[in-house]
Amino acid sequence: MGVGIVSYGVYIPRYRIKVDEIARVWGEVEDVARGLNVYEKAVPDLDEDTATIAVEAARNAVSRANIDPRRIGAIYTGSESHPYAVKPTGTIVGEAIGCSHSHTVADMEFACKAGTAAIQACLGLVRSGMIDLGLAIGADVSQGAPGDALEYTAAAGGAAYVVGAGDLIAEIEGTYSFTTDTPDFWRREGMPYPEHGGRFTGEPAYFKHVTSAARGLMKMLGRKPEDYDYAVFHQPNGKFPVRVAAKLGFTKEQIAPGLVVPLIGNTYSGSTLIGLAATLDQARPGESIFVTSFGSGAGSDAFSIMVTERIDDIRDRAPSVRDYIAIAEYIDYARYAKHKGKLRL
Repeated sequence: MGVGIVSYGVYIPRYRIKVDEIARVWGEVEDVARGLNVYEKAVPDLDEDTATIAVEAARNAVSRANIDPRRIGAIYTGSESHPYAVKPTGTIVGEAIGCSHSHTVADMEFACKAGTAAIQACLGLVRSGMIDLGLAIGADVSQGAPGDALEYTAAAGGAAYVVGAGDLIAEIEGTYSFTTDTPDFWRREGMPYPEHGGRFTGEPAYFKHVTSAARGLMKMLGRKPEDYDYAVFHQPNGKFPVRVAAKLGFTKEQIAPGLVVPLIGNTYSGSTLIGLAATLDQARPGESIFVTSFGSGAGSDAFSIMVTERIDDIRDRAPSVRDYIAIAEYIDYARYAKHKGKLRL
């Protein structure tokens, strides 16, 4: 039984701040934006959080394929910035989109790969026949301490995927995960901002896990980079995905459609899933997509995806990633600090 993506939706806040504006405030003399290959990032409005972003992305996913939300049997919301420490985000999503009360809900956390972990959970439930449709979401209003390197990229946004066994727009042919205990990034309960291991987050964390998961899946399926039309990798900045793609043998042309971090920043749990959505926005029937996420702590989930003919039936029926990118409204650092709650009275 083929299992995969029935529909998808995204949401990206309209507010943006230029990386150069952040650098100006902190007196950075080097070209930070060019160094990161991130030039601006999405900022949540005063009334936006992970829950509202997840709801909007889920609504877009449901409306894109005209899905009856009462068919959804599971909602898994992955994030590292859930608005409540004890109160699920997924229940809010279920009520907001009109699900029946006969479904299971759990919030997931694995740094930036919680959204892809949610997809894997839905795949298992659908394939086993326990549910008809599953809703997997990756959304964040990510945090970066004032003046910290994370502040230049930590952004807001999310994506939602409806997973099922019929009417697929894309079949998930296989998935493979690679996980170790690598403490490259962390935030204890009650801490307002995360800490990170600086350069340690590169080779032993991001690159080791992404390449291991990607190579593991290609070996399992007997595939090579040239067998795919597109590739999407987690985007903590604009340089890492380009570098890891080259390391694995993928070209810049393969990753270009999904490389949106230079324009919206790192949306953490939404990062890989928004990149996949941007790729699906232009993918054609019969084309294939290779996807690998990364979450600090650390692990990666890789997916091999084949686009079906049905994708043309749902194209342009919900806002695309580029639609959201196009409606940017720019703010200065003072307003950004207010929106992010960096000013405490």
